[in-house]
Amino acid sequence: MSTSRLDTLLEMYNNDTKDSFIRFALAKEFEKLGDNQLALEHYTGLKMDDPEYVGLYYHLAKLLEEMEASDQAMKVYIEGIAVAKKQKDFHALAELNNAKTNLEMEL
Repeated sequence: MSTSRLDTLLEMYNNDTKDSFIRFALAKEFEKLGDNQLALEHYTGLKMDDPEYVGLYYHLAKLLEEMEASDQAMKVYIEGIAVAKKQKDFHALAELNNAKTNLEMEL
């Protein structure tokens, strides 16, 4: 019997709850499996524990958009843009700015 990706990630997470990459991967896996609530819990927990993890902002905001929480998504994009600027991560900055602009056009 093979272990599912989710089981593997949960085991890794339980061994190191402070590993930001594992937590991010776990959130993405829950999102892929359609469990938006658990994905949201892991994204927001990661954001609280490691607010400098710039990769989470785009995915958290997109999930919030999908959950029809546009105001919260906009706030997350703005926070992510600030983090990306601080880190001089121009790829993340461009991605977040584009997503924010697209959301603004939808509102």
